[in-house]
Amino acid sequence: MPTESTASYRFGDLLALARQSWIGELTGRLETLGCPGYRRSDAAAIRLLRSSGALPVGRLGAALGVTRQAARKVAAGLELRGYVTTERDVSDARQVNVTLTPAGRDYARAVTTVIEELNREVAARVSPDQLAAADAVLRAALFNDSATRRAGLVPPPQ
Repeated sequence: MPTESTASYRFGDLLALARQSWIGELTGRLETLGCPGYRRSDAAAIRLLRSSGALPVGRLGAALGVTRQAARKVAAGLELRGYVTTERDVSDARQVNVTLTPAGRDYARAVTTVIEELNREVAARVSPDQLAAADAVLRAALFNDSATRRAGLVPPPQ
């Protein structure tokens, strides 16, 4: 019977550092492409809007796993930068719809392109087995991920 490890492994710390590095690289590359001011919520929000078209703020929040108020802040930040418009729904004035602008569609393409580029670079640094193991570990670290799965934010296993 194998003995249990007594070493303290700080997976969360390493994951946080990797995420910080990823965001920094993504931000820098987007700035190089003429898309300054990247915010951590941008990638998920604009990719959802790109695939769904207009979304009510409440549904955007639910898909992102945040409150309606937080989703309004995300939409407001994107609107200030010219990436989305927000307007009252014609059939229900209580509902505010968020829609990508042409600049927002360009931004979504840039974000998607840079993320794909980063994914390829990471995959080139490790073997396919190592990449599959890392994928399995990261999926195990997804607690309470049902909203992000439903929104299509969690890619299917490869």
